[in-house]
Amino acid sequence: MLSGLLIFKAIYLTKLFIMITKTIKASEIQKDWYVADAEGKILGRFASEIAQILRGKHKPNFSPNMDMGDFVIVINADKVKVSGNKEKDKTYFRHSGYPGGTTFTGFNHMRRTYPERIIENAVKGMLPKNKLGRAIMKHLKIYAGADHPHSAQEPKQLEI
Repeated sequence: MLSGLLIFKAIYLTKLFIMITKTIKASEIQKDWYVADAEGKILGRFASEIAQILRGKHKPNFSPNMDMGDFVIVINADKVKVSGNKEKDKTYFRHSGYPGGTTFTGFNHMRRTYPERIIENAVKGMLPKNKLGRAIMKHLKIYAGADHPHSAQEPKQLEI
């Protein structure tokens, strides 16, 4: 009698407290396309929103070890704003790999020559620094003007 009661309690408790975590498979991931307009937006705030969409943190089944984010198309990258004195003071650093091969590029020069790299560098700094981060960066498409060649994907407008 006592052993039957213990078995019943053990079965009841195991059924009651079992919690199963469902992990999503790579084939079940749904990727959407979004268009974000950078005109008049503050660089850091804009880049952090894009990084979250690229990473997939807005989805209810987010998993930090998988690439579950969506594709983001950024237009008008040359019209992004920065606050304070960053317009004249901000610099970008590169190194060629050779001794003394440091190169500093100012924000104004970067805006005139490669406006896409401004947003690319800002978003890249907000993603993981590993193989996953490099794969996620391939889902970011940046264009200086208002036109983009991805109309076949029927992107949705992203309000930031």
